[in-house]
Amino acid sequence: MPRSLRGELLGWLLIPLAGLVAFNAWTTYRSAVATANLITDRTLLASARVIAEQVKDNDGRVEALIPPSALEMFASPDRDHVIYRVIAPSGELIAGFPDVAIPPRAPTDLQPVHFEARFRVEDIRAVAIAQPVVSKSAGGNALVVVATSLRGRDRLVTELWLRSLRDQTLLVGIAALLALFGLHRGLAPLLRLRSELLARDPGSLRPLAAENLQTELKPLIDALNHAFARIQTYITLQRRFVADASHQLRTPLAVLKTQATVGLRDTETAAKTEALAAIDGGLDAMARVVNQLLVLARAEPGGAAMRKEAVDFAGITRAALESRAMLAFDRRIDLSFEGDEAGLELQGHVTLLREMVANLVENALRYTPEGGAVSVRLTREPGEIHLSIEDNGPGIPEAERERVFERFYRLSSGTEGTGLGLAIVREIVAAHGGHITLSQRTPPPGLRADIVLPAS
Repeated sequence: MPRSLRGELLGWLLIPLAGLVAFNAWTTYRSAVATANLITDRTLLASARVIAEQVKDNDGRVEALIPPSALEMFASPDRDHVIYRVIAPSGELIAGFPDVAIPPRAPTDLQPVHFEARFRVEDIRAVAIAQPVVSKSAGGNALVVVATSLRGRDRLVTELWLRSLRDQTLLVGIAALLALFGLHRGLAPLLRLRSELLARDPGSLRPLAAENLQTELKPLIDALNHAFARIQTYITLQRRFVADASHQLRTPLAVLKTQATVGLRDTETAAKTEALAAIDGGLDAMARVVNQLLVLARAEPGGAAMRKEAVDFAGITRAALESRAMLAFDRRIDLSFEGDEAGLELQGHVTLLREMVANLVENALRYTPEGGAVSVRLTREPGEIHLSIEDNGPGIPEAERERVFERFYRLSSGTEGTGLGLAIVREIVAAHGGHITLSQRTPPPGLRADIVLPAS
C-alpha cells in the first residue's frame, strides 16, 4: 500500500490537535457547567435573601411574606419551576412546599449551602440560608430554601459548550489549512528532488544539486552523491583496467601468434623447440603483466574492499627480501637488511604490503649493475614506520622522479619490466595512508626510496 509522506506528516499534526480538541471539549464542558451553576446559584441566593428579609415575628408568630420579585428573577423561556420552603426556628413550615428537600447540612453564620436534589419528578438545584429571627417568646434561625428546575441551566451549559466547541473546531480547521500550506512549502524541495530523480536518465551519475535544501535533506543528498561518485570510480577503474590490459596484452599476443605461426611452418625440430621456448617466455611475461594489473586494480582506492589487520611489517619485509634473494644472487648484488625487529606493527593488507616491498627491491636489483649493493632499512619513529631502500645504480633524474609513478612509464625502452612496479607501489602506499618519496642516494650515484606508513 503506497504511503504519502505529506499525509503522514499532516496526520501526525492533526491527530494530536484532534486529541487536544477532545480534551478541551471535556474541560470546556466542565467549565460551562461550573459557569451555569455559578449563575444559577447567584440567582437562587438573591431570591433566597429577598425572601429571608420578609421573615419576621408578628406577636410571637413567625411569618414570611413572599414578594413577587423573588420569583420573577427566574423568568425565562425555559419555564423552570421555582419552589421554596421557609421553616420557622421552631421547625414549623410557614411558607412554601413541605416536600422541598432540606440541605444535607444546616447553614451557619449566614453562609449559604448549595446542593442538588430531586423534587417529585425533576432534578433541582437549591440554596439554603439561615435567617436570624428575634421573637418575644424565643429567638433563632429560620431556614429559607429556594430551588429551581434545571432546564434553563442545562440550556445555558449547552450554549456555552457548543460556542466554545465551535470556536475550537474552527481553529483546528484553520490550523489544518495552515499546516497543509506549510507542508506544501516545506516539502517543495523534496518534491523537486523526487521529480528530478524521476526525470533524470537512469544511467546518469552526475551529482544532485544540494542548494536550497533543508539541513535534514543534505545528508541524504551527500550520501547519494557519494554513492554516485563511488559508482563512477568503479566504472573508471574498470575501464582503466580493461584499457591497461588491452594495452599490455595486445603486442605480446601478436608476438605469440607470430611465433606460433613460425613454429607451425618450420619442419625442423630445433626450430620448433626454439619457437616453443620463445612462446614459453612470452607467456611468462604476460602472466607477470596480468598479475601486476590485478595487484594494481586491487590496490587502487575503491578498487576492492581491503580487509586490514594488525601485521608484523618487519616479517613482511624479510619475506619480500627472501623472495628476491635469488635475483640478487644471480646478479651478484649484495642485498642487505637492517632494522628493528619489534614494535613494527601496523594495520594493513599482508599480500599488498609484501608486493610493495618486493616491487621496490626488484626495481633496485634490476637497475643496479652486477657487483653493486642494495640496502634495506626499517626503523620506527613516534607513530610512524620508515622503510628506505638504497641502491648504487644510475638513479633517476630529478625531473623524472614523479613521472616514474605513472603506469607503463619507463625511462628508456631498453629497460626490463612493464612500467607498472612503481605505480603499484604508490597505490599500495596510498591505500595504507602513507607516502613515498624518491631522492638521490648519498653519496651518489644511486637512488633512495623512502616510505612512511602510520604505525598501529
